[in-house]
Amino acid sequence: MAKVIEDLYYSESHEFVKVEGDFGYVGITDYAQHELGNVVYVDLPDVDDEVSAGEEFGAVESVKAASDLISPVSGTVVETNEALEDKPELINEDAFANWIIKVQLSDKSELDSLMDAAAYTEFCNK
Repeated sequence: MAKVIEDLYYSESHEFVKVEGDFGYVGITDYAQHELGNVVYVDLPDVDDEVSAGEEFGAVESVKAASDLISPVSGTVVETNEALEDKPELINEDAFANWIIKVQLSDKSELDSLMDAAAYTEFCNK
């Protein structure tokens, strides 16, 4: 069973958001990295890029497949996890610790449409 962490928000496209103040750390879930297999490349957006909820902001490539990254929130990218450029496999080691982008949230009410840990676990078990 894939790991799911309480107090995070989850999307149906298997991204998570960890909220700290006005910022959200966005990454892919443990379930997603298990499905992808060994991650070999992460396509990161640029700092100051605008992301929109439900829109693509990058991609993750594994030995099996490439998967678009869909932002669960809207806002401005204030930081990218540059460690992933040299070591994309960090996502396989701990998907939740290795977020992909940090976003200045423009509309916190968007979080209301995401799943909590219990709902996401149920979603993954379908």
